[in-house]
Amino acid sequence: MTSENERRVIRVGGSDTFDFLQNLVTNDLDRLSEGPVYAALLTPQGKLIADFLVLQDGEALLVDVAEAFADPLVQRLNMYRLRADVRIEPTGIKVRRGTGAAPEGAVADPRHPSLGWRLYGESDGDDGTDFAAIRVAGVIPESGIELGPETYILEAGFDRLNGVDFRKGCYVGQEVTARMKHKTELRKGLIRVDVEGAAPAGTEIEREGKKVGILYTQSDGQAIAYARFDRLAPGMTAGEARVTPAGTARD
Repeated sequence: MTSENERRVIRVGGSDTFDFLQNLVTNDLDRLSEGPVYAALLTPQGKLIADFLVLQDGEALLVDVAEAFADPLVQRLNMYRLRADVRIEPTGIKVRRGTGAAPEGAVADPRHPSLGWRLYGESDGDDGTDFAAIRVAGVIPESGIELGPETYILEAGFDRLNGVDFRKGCYVGQEVTARMKHKTELRKGLIRVDVEGAAPAGTEIEREGKKVGILYTQSDGQAIAYARFDRLAPGMTAGEARVTPAGTARD
């Protein structure tokens, strides 16, 4: 488990920066003229390496990534860099976030309006907003919590969260992602559930001895869960707690 706001900001610079990232990530970086872009880097098999926000920084780009995913992301970017004119460097930039009045220089979180603003500068933390409650209400996954190395991004709702573009050119993992979008019906994914009783995050959800899914972030009797849709039915439990579906990422 990781804190929701332990972030690292990486600078990617050099004359080949834009094309380098555009050919790797799930979203269309042409949208940077409108503000930050939410995207991910995947394995060739379509599984998540890291999700992040990309921002314009003069001729360079800033990548705002969870601390837990930062080293694997940098390692993979350096592997792809080869002879391209690209420099991947650490920065001392910190990330502050909130949902109240946005301070000067803040930018809107592109994933969902309820996530408010992000400010890049010398201080981190937030304005006291209960982001866990916001994420549960909107079924919005977080790096290192609902999102991990086995995640397929469509099961995590990236199309709903402005994290993938199906009209851009190829990127790593694009074939698997496109096939999941156009040729199959998702059988698993994130949903919102009601939880009656105590069950820590990470507890398996079961029904009649069969695994239904896993319970994650909780707030006020509800939680984000990863579940098999065909096994959702009355009688589910997570440890000693009762679990019932409250809504899906498709609400």
